[in-house]
Amino acid sequence: MDELHEECGVFGVYSQENRNVAHTVYYGLYALQHRGQESSGIAVAYANKIAYYKGMGLVAEVFAGGKLDCLPEGDVAIGHVRYSTTGASQLLNAQPVVFTGKCGKMAVAHNGNLTNTKQLRDELISQNAVFQTTIDSEVVAILINSLSDGDILTGVKRACAKLKGSYALAIMTCDKLIAVRDPYGIRPLCIGAADGDYIIASETCALDAVGANFLRDVKAGEIVVIDSDGLHSYMMDGVPEKSSMCIFEYVYFARHDSVLNGYSVYEARKEAGKLLARYYPVEADIVSGVPDSGNVAARGYSEESGVPFVEALARNRYVGRTFIQPDQNQRENSLSVKMNALRGNVRGKRVVLIDDSIVRGTTMKKIIKMLREAGAKEVHIRICSPIIKHPCHLGIDIQTYSQLIGAYKDEDGICESLGADSVRYLTVDQLLSTCSGAKTGFCLGCFNGHYPYPLDDYKADKLKLE
Repeated sequence: MDELHEECGVFGVYSQENRNVAHTVYYGLYALQHRGQESSGIAVAYANKIAYYKGMGLVAEVFAGGKLDCLPEGDVAIGHVRYSTTGASQLLNAQPVVFTGKCGKMAVAHNGNLTNTKQLRDELISQNAVFQTTIDSEVVAILINSLSDGDILTGVKRACAKLKGSYALAIMTCDKLIAVRDPYGIRPLCIGAADGDYIIASETCALDAVGANFLRDVKAGEIVVIDSDGLHSYMMDGVPEKSSMCIFEYVYFARHDSVLNGYSVYEARKEAGKLLARYYPVEADIVSGVPDSGNVAARGYSEESGVPFVEALARNRYVGRTFIQPDQNQRENSLSVKMNALRGNVRGKRVVLIDDSIVRGTTMKKIIKMLREAGAKEVHIRICSPIIKHPCHLGIDIQTYSQLIGAYKDEDGICESLGADSVRYLTVDQLLSTCSGAKTGFCLGCFNGHYPYPLDDYKADKLKLE
């Protein structure tokens, strides 16, 4: 694995009338597909029941063959797309988690990663709870149920007081839709409206996909309950004064047409490219981005530097995470199937290549080799974030120091390892300045090791690094 992966995307709808709410969720999940490509699922409330369907693969694959139309009409529905950071990649762990509890039929979809899952699971098992999956989302669901006393809001409030880590939740009963964001607001969640319906989604691009107007972001530490009486807001106790949203939402995870906490992802990425040109210029003939995440920043670099933006790499958009590589030789050559150099554009040229981040470095090393074999005279790498030096346990799939080239090497060492002519990264302060328009603080733990929650359980890996 040499790419960052975010765990999930969530979407929900509360309608004033019974209709095909599953179709609305389907299009919302389609817009959030970039957040998770392992599995997807939709749950619909109807006649005091909840029907659901989940499957492995992309949204269009899971609900092909009439499976979407098999879901009943209803007035409340939630959906989920998943990439696993905790729990195995298998159908059993697909979401939403649907069950019958003290509040009747319920379903829960979760984006994020808890840091005290084991402790909570052990406590619940000691109280005779039975788990069907290995995901922390089921821990959330069972905890809410066990603490609810038959009232869903009570259960959510009490459960959130025990949760540590990142979570953006979409919860439904047969008559309510609930949105919850952790006290630090680490993962994004927003609210929209369309024709009397309320929508909740991980990103605004999903609101756009279903024709909904953006109302506002769910606040850090907020519980939003939507029912027949409208929208009601409740705040958790002890919410920190400063939020800590994951800054990689702007760098990489969010779609570039989304707006997070009042600031455009597109503008943040374009500004990152401009800063790279301003602070780390190099004589070059063309600038290009690693598709697709690096393209916006590459255009910003071009505008600031005057170096023309030219596509150096072509991406096969029909190769996803499910691409099968039957043997070792084909696995090593899989990058050539996903991406190819545009020889006519790079031959004899000094190339500046922009990317959002470098994890292991293996993919970037292959890309540089590919460009050189296509005739590039020089390849200079510019990265739109600081060096990733520390793991993340709050929803990004980088769990150990051994996964990170930046944990062992500085810029010069990384440059030598990759075989580039130069490598430069933005500093933390420079990255923060690209997001200065956002109404939030940021988690920078993967850069500086300072997390909103202490991560003592992971010290062993750090000692191994040292």
